[in-house]
Amino acid sequence: MSSLLGRFRLNSLRSRLMLLVLLAITPIAVVTILGGLREREAAIRASEENLKRLTVLAAANEAQSIDRARQILVDLVSVPDLMGDTADCNALLANVLDRNEGYVNFGLIQLNGDITCSAVPMLHPVNLGDRSHFKRAIAERRFIASDYVFGRVIRKHTINLTYPVIDRSGDVVAVVFAAMDLASLDTFVNNISMPPGSILETADASGNLISRRPEPERWFGKRISGALLDAMRGPHDRAVVVPGEDGIERLHAFARVGSPALTDYTITIGMPTDLITQVARDAQFMSLLGLGATTVLALLAAWLAGEKLIVQRVRGLTTVARRIAAGELDARTRIDYGNEEIGRLAAALDEMAENLQKKEAARSQAERELRAADQRKDEFLAMLAHELRNPLAPISTGAHLLKLLHSDNAQITQTCAIIARQVEHMTSLVDDLLDVSRVTRGLVSLSTQVLDLRNVVDDAAEQIRPLIGARRHKVVLDLPAGPAHVKGDHKRLVQVVANLLGNATKYTPEGGHIQLQLLEVDGDWELSVSDDGIGMEASLVERVFDLFTQAERTPDRSQGGLGLGLALAKSLVELHGGSVGARSAGLGHGSTFSVRLPRHRQESVPLPAQLPGHLPAGSPILDAPPPNALRILVVDDNLDAAHTLNLFLRATGYEVEVAYCGVDAIEIAKVFAPQVCILDIGLPDMDGNELARRLRRLPQTSDATLVAATGYGRQQDREAASQAGFDHYLVKPVNTLQLGELLTTAAAR
Repeated sequence: MSSLLGRFRLNSLRSRLMLLVLLAITPIAVVTILGGLREREAAIRASEENLKRLTVLAAANEAQSIDRARQILVDLVSVPDLMGDTADCNALLANVLDRNEGYVNFGLIQLNGDITCSAVPMLHPVNLGDRSHFKRAIAERRFIASDYVFGRVIRKHTINLTYPVIDRSGDVVAVVFAAMDLASLDTFVNNISMPPGSILETADASGNLISRRPEPERWFGKRISGALLDAMRGPHDRAVVVPGEDGIERLHAFARVGSPALTDYTITIGMPTDLITQVARDAQFMSLLGLGATTVLALLAAWLAGEKLIVQRVRGLTTVARRIAAGELDARTRIDYGNEEIGRLAAALDEMAENLQKKEAARSQAERELRAADQRKDEFLAMLAHELRNPLAPISTGAHLLKLLHSDNAQITQTCAIIARQVEHMTSLVDDLLDVSRVTRGLVSLSTQVLDLRNVVDDAAEQIRPLIGARRHKVVLDLPAGPAHVKGDHKRLVQVVANLLGNATKYTPEGGHIQLQLLEVDGDWELSVSDDGIGMEASLVERVFDLFTQAERTPDRSQGGLGLGLALAKSLVELHGGSVGARSAGLGHGSTFSVRLPRHRQESVPLPAQLPGHLPAGSPILDAPPPNALRILVVDDNLDAAHTLNLFLRATGYEVEVAYCGVDAIEIAKVFAPQVCILDIGLPDMDGNELARRLRRLPQTSDATLVAATGYGRQQDREAASQAGFDHYLVKPVNTLQLGELLTTAAAR
């Protein structure tokens, strides 16, 4: 105990005040609870005794009235006219009925059950041979009080009191009866005073009510509840609590009405338990009220004593804490620090606010720098993409123009196709430069179609061939003889395979071996790239597909990358519903990277879609223009891009005019009235969006098809062009197939 008290030191005012309040409340609370329980038990015992006395008194009153009826019947049996002439008998019984209140009829029943004499005239013959009390009176040769009866002659709620008529030879020759009105029976207990909410009920042997207070007429003949009937038939030495049909619990006491030779009736009086315990509850409430007053006084004393020392200081701490939570990091408690709880808490709170203020300042500065760097990065990437796309546009258009003009020269055609594919690859790299964040977040939309993975591998190998040749790697492609169909985006899957091959070449020494294998595994296609390069440690294998993760570089592996290739490959493969994996036996033992894609099981597979910029041998670059050639205005400040696009469109039969700035374009449009305007966005005197708005206001070009051809590919650039009035948006280098379809549609208009 001493050690416990030692640990619980009362060295603060708060703990002392709490102890005082507990000491003040505990004794009163114990006394209040125990006193309330004792008073409740005493109230129940007293009520039980009172109920027993009331019940016995009510039973005696009813027994007295029934015994009086028995005496009347005994007297009637001794009168000679009862068994004489019917008229004399009727007159006798009518006279008896007039002299005795509370009865509704007197009568004589023959042994066959027929009523041959009645105080009340009968309109038709009545037979009571089926009545149990009639049969019992004959069989037991004594007075019998019946169960509840609804009279067949007088049509009222009654009980029939029967007595046998015995002749001088000792034989039962008839039965005389008295029909007692239940309303009259109930008057014998009206002088019993009961508390509000109490009920008095008398039931026959079958459980039917023959008297009740209150509302007797409503309850005559109805059966009492099962719980009350069970209690009524049990021992009557103790009162029991029984729930009533009205949902009120009552304490019931029971008593028989007379001796078993007189009746089989039982009377009960029930008093609401809430009423019984009302006095005890009131006393307990007063005790609790006193307890509450004591508690309030104790708390008031604690408040008055602690207001200055505790409450005001805690309130100040709370206010400061809320200000800090709301962002006011310069808030301070201004409380003198002392060697007690509140002082130490104030010191800690001020120290926390000061540290948070420093960290918030550093974080805000870092956030501002990050936003500025991010904005500069976006502007740089957009400008870089624009500057890269501008030279790619004349290269791509020139390649297609050469192919168109020298379609009979196989070497030129092949060279043009290679240039076009590499331009397209360069364009895709520029797009990836802008879309890297979208790719890694899974926000890229795929252009899916059924394709052959063997074609994907061929295109990827062609892209990576210069790097493989430069490092003199020996590459083995192990592909299946038949098609390897999957459903996916050809360009993105080529990017995945090219990333895996490029990764292998970077980390494999010159003259090393690389193997690409495509196999069917468990119903899927698995593409694996294995090398005998530097390998990976186990820790690197687990995170090799994370962003910016790279193996250690050495001087002989200077070709770069930012650690994005494998992360992009993983994101793209997962967008196709596939998975990636990596394994390595350790440093110096090479690595294997695998890609698993769901196999496409469609029997009829469409022809592989052609990549933008790829043209099948012998096919024209553009559909032949209609006989009435379109008038096309090309506006671009890049002379090479404008010139090559002009030559390309003229070679296909279109009528073309070229302008290198916005002002010249407007003047040419007024005279030339072009049907299609292909506009660059980045013009020297006005941007392409402003030029588009002015062309829309000219009558010569108000209905023309406006096409944006620009190196800017961001979504906000597309939205701005659409608002300016452009019908189409093409990103340089312009896809000639897409441009041809667009011009064909414009010609049809």
